[in-house]
Order: sequence, then C-alpha cells, then structure tokens
Amino acid sequence: MKAVIVGSGISGLTAGGYLVDLGYDVTVCEQYQEIGGVTGEIRKDGFAWNQGQLLLEGFSPGEQAGNVLSDLSLGEQVSLIRSDRVYSFPDYKIEKADVYTGPGWRMDLFKKRFPGDAKGLDRYYRDYVRFMELMTLARRSERSSGFESLLSKSRLYLKMLPFLPILKHDAQRLSQRYFHSEELRAAFLSILADFVVRPSEFQGLGIFAVNPEPAFDSRTPLRLSKTGRQPGYTYVKGGVQKIVDCMANKITEHGGKISENATVVEVWVENGKAMGVQLENGERIVADQVLVSGGAREFLELLKGTDIPDDLHQQVTDLPLMESVLMVHLGVSFDPGLYQKAATTYYYNTYQIEGSIDELKRGEYHEGRHGFVVYIPSKHSPEMAPAGHHAVTIYTIAPNVLREGSWEDRREEMGDKLLLEAEKYIPGLRENAVVKWVVTPDDFKKRAHLKHHSFGGVSPVMGRKGLPHQTPFKNLWFIGAQSESGAGMNNVVEGVWRTIRRIRN
Repeated sequence: MKAVIVGSGISGLTAGGYLVDLGYDVTVCEQYQEIGGVTGEIRKDGFAWNQGQLLLEGFSPGEQAGNVLSDLSLGEQVSLIRSDRVYSFPDYKIEKADVYTGPGWRMDLFKKRFPGDAKGLDRYYRDYVRFMELMTLARRSERSSGFESLLSKSRLYLKMLPFLPILKHDAQRLSQRYFHSEELRAAFLSILADFVVRPSEFQGLGIFAVNPEPAFDSRTPLRLSKTGRQPGYTYVKGGVQKIVDCMANKITEHGGKISENATVVEVWVENGKAMGVQLENGERIVADQVLVSGGAREFLELLKGTDIPDDLHQQVTDLPLMESVLMVHLGVSFDPGLYQKAATTYYYNTYQIEGSIDELKRGEYHEGRHGFVVYIPSKHSPEMAPAGHHAVTIYTIAPNVLREGSWEDRREEMGDKLLLEAEKYIPGLRENAVVKWVVTPDDFKKRAHLKHHSFGGVSPVMGRKGLPHQTPFKNLWFIGAQSESGAGMNNVVEGVWRTIRRIRN
C-alpha cells in the first residue's frame, strides 16, 4: 500500500509516522526548500529561532500530543522542559512569585487587585475545575472503548449539566457573568488576540480552555481532582525542530521518502477516488491514500478538473481564517533576562481586545503598540545561541495584507517599530543585536505555500469549523490547522490521529 502526503509540517509528518507503522510506503512532498513548515527553525550565525514562541500545551505524557508521541514511540526522543508564561498589562502583571503559595495564587492575586470581583473569581474557579474535569472525561472517552468508554460518556453527560444554561454564551458575555472589571476580564480574554477572534465570537466555555492555571506557574499540580486534569506547558529542549527531526527520521528509517522542492500541482481523482498526485515537474505519484495539509483554498485548487460539491466550495469560502504575524529574530550580546525573567512574556498594551481585532481585520497594523510577545529560547536551551549571547524573538499579530503599502517594502520599517516598542521593556535590543532577521507575512506565505497566511489556521469562531478531515472523495483526506482539528500543535496532531483511525478502520 502507498500513501502520499502533501506538506511536511507537523500534520504531514505526524501522518507519515503513523502510516509507516501501518505498513504504508510513504512519500512526503514538500514545496519549500526545508521541511517542517512553521514548526521548523531558522538558523543563522550560531543562533536558532522557532517560528514564534512555542510553549506547547498538551505534549506531556498522557496528554493529547503526548499520546501521539507515545503512539509513534518518539516520547523518549523529545526532551520536554515544563515552564510557564507571564502577562504584562499597562497597570499590573501576572507573574508567579518566587515562593509557591498553591494552585489558587492567581485568583488570590486578582482578589487583591479587584476586591469587588472576589465572589466572581470564586465562581469562575469552581467552574474552571468542572470544565477541566469535563475535558478530561471527553479525551478519556475518545481513546477508550467498550464499557470504559460508556462509563466516561455517562460521567461526561453529568459534568455537562451545570454548563447547559451558559452553553451558548460567547466569551464576552461569559466574562461579564463572572467579572465587573474590564481590566480583569482582559486578563482572561487577551489571549484571544493570538487567535484573531473577537471575544463576542468565541465560545464562552473556551475561556477555561485557553487559561489553564499551569500556563502561569509550572509548579501547579496537573491533577485537579479525582476526575480532572489540567494541561501542562512545556518547551522542547533545543527547540521544536527536534520534533520535526525525530518524526522525519522515523519516516525515512521505515523506508519512507521526504522530498523538498517538490511542489504538488494536482491531486489526481478518478471516479470519485483519489489516485495520487502530480508534481510541478510532471511526475505522477500513484497512491492508495492521499493526505493534504496546508491551506483549504489551496487544497481545492489541487482538484483540477474534479467536480467539487457546492457545499465544499461554500465551506472553504466561509472559513474564518486568522491573520498573520510579524516577527523579528535577534541574536543579542547581552542577557535580556536582566529585564525579563521568564522565557516568554506577553506584553498587552490595551484592554480593548475587540476593537484591536476589528482594526487588524481591516488591514490596519498596530505596529506593536497594542501588544507583542517576547520569547527568549536560549533561556531554556542555551545551545540555541553562542556562548555569552541569547536568541530573542519579538512577534505580534499582523494583517495578512497591509491596508497601506506592502510588507516587502515596509519590512525594515515595521521591524524597527516593533523593536522600539519592545525596548520600552528590554532596553538595548537594537544596540546589542549582532544578528537581525525580520520575518513578514509574505515570508510565511512562501514557507507555508499560502495565499492568505493564517498563522494558526482557522479562527475559532462560534459555530464555524475548519474543513472536515474526510473529503467527499474516497481515500482523500485534509489535515492541518485549517481542518476541523483547529489551531495549536496539540490539536493538529490529535486531529491526524483521528484521521489515521478512520483510515485504519
């Protein structure tokens, strides 16, 4: 049996790892000159940078992506470093203390700053625990079978009952249910800017999912109760390229082939069944299974001459794609830890999340004034920079297309403006930079083979999903961040696991 996979990002490599274990002869076609997609690294002059801050959720043993690494026998090849992040707002900071005071320290911090919301914080944390129990049971149910699955589903139903009255609330409304203070609400809603989704469009219960307490303090126990577990957050020692490398090695060691500069121009379909792909150089690769990652619009363009159902066309047209990012990678000759203790800090300079996202969707770029992230990978992995130096990434969400001018023409201007904002917190970044690399949305388009670069894939808007994994054509599957998996590496690799399960059955 043969399988061809279009794209060597995390979804394509995960699929390849599963398929070689199932005995498939696997070929992975990558249009770019390097494998890994946005999971790959950038390297220059002894420095290494990830494509963003990658404090990964769900990669610990027993979690979503952790289970996938275990399935592929790769868990021992990926060294994880449990860690956390810091939020900095104009008037206060959410940062763990040197002495751990228990899992409720963040709620206590909020109560001191927002005493009028103390009761709401207690209600929020009670429901947070319930939600994590709900999610734990849901994932256990999905990976179990028989009586164990039935028991998990029964418990799942009971845990869901308290949430039924607020099931249709959006995040804005649900946050108002708990908190009076706009500043406090922003502490729970601000992360939605990463997804480029308005709080009024985001599923209310998702607030609990995107604000796990361990993300703010790695000392927080992951087990909440007898039935509840919250996710851990980890860095990959040496950078996420390690995951790319071990997955690629698994594929090739099992006889699979991974080809760079191999652009697929057509998915070949006959009588409603995928037969293989054709490359730009005219080569045809016959396959029993075809799996396509990347963009949904680009996926449809590969189906040349194929009668595509109208509802599939409409689904792709209606996809609420995220916007892009602007990144500045620096190699610096001083220790930025003098000003930023954590490897990852989110600097939020506005409490107006909804308005900021409205501007972004109109192509109006805030130039870093609304906020950005500073990530210092060499703090957790010193090998990612030469001795005495540090690798630093500053990035922020940005429009896929600028309203005024082009990213290529304004590359250096926009990079410098972002650095000016970052230097308000970490002085000396420009003065002490020995390497500087600005990455624009146009660069990401080339790397990911997209016309619209959507950094995280489909924006998580209520009632809207990415494209289904199973297409209307036999043996043709769509995987990745623009599929129903949704954004986040943990969700993407788990989505591939679901797809492989369907192929196997």
